[in-house]
Amino acid sequence: MPKFLRIGVHQSNVSGYTSKAWCIRRAGSTVFLKWGAVEVQGAGAGRKVYWTFPPQEKTIRCRTVQRAQDYTKAAIARRRSHRYEPLTGNIANRRRTADRGSELKQALATILFVDIVRSTEKAARLGDSRWATVMNHYYAAVRRELKALRGKEVVTTGDGVLATFRAPAAGIGCATAIVKAVRTLGLEIRVGLHAGEYKVSGAEVIGLAFHIGARVAAKARAGEVLVSSAVKDLMRESDIRFKDRGAHQLKGVPERWRLYRVEP
Repeated sequence: MPKFLRIGVHQSNVSGYTSKAWCIRRAGSTVFLKWGAVEVQGAGAGRKVYWTFPPQEKTIRCRTVQRAQDYTKAAIARRRSHRYEPLTGNIANRRRTADRGSELKQALATILFVDIVRSTEKAARLGDSRWATVMNHYYAAVRRELKALRGKEVVTTGDGVLATFRAPAAGIGCATAIVKAVRTLGLEIRVGLHAGEYKVSGAEVIGLAFHIGARVAAKARAGEVLVSSAVKDLMRESDIRFKDRGAHQLKGVPERWRLYRVEP
């Protein structure tokens, strides 16, 4: 399966950064895609890449082998021109040693996940230099709103941001402020929020709550802020209005979750 890693400015020879990875495989007339956030440790031949979260997957049935070959060839060409480099090694799941369990501490927070809509298309249209400038302004805008509402940035995922808040109202307020702020840059984002427990070990955070937050964001439309029922239940005494978006199966997450859109 051809694999590609998105490389940012000055990141090719450094360790300890987060990025995006993308994989493609063809079997006859069917194409299998896999993509998601990764953590890169080491540099050069000793570099190791780990999935930060379980990757997203998609199956595309092209009906004919030729169409599948054409789709695969075009998809690989796009990644090569969008600041991705081919990966020769595997993308591993992070393994944790058993004795680290004693170091884990429990925490409870509202989790916010932000992702840019159609970022690959925008990057291709603007070119590397202009896109890098836009991204710098984007992260500056997001971090400004996080600071204003005391959000804690956990990790960046290529063009996404994961953060935590002590109070759900602060998370929702930050999300709506970010949506407005990045529109001045010509960007649309999708935002998901979930409230739950997770574990902390040093600088690392572990827990299903983060995966749920990312899956909630994936269900959002452009410019939309979605929250899980866990967040809405904590906001019963708030003046914030919500619209029921129904029950959804979140990929890789047990049971169905009811989601709500934050109304302006």
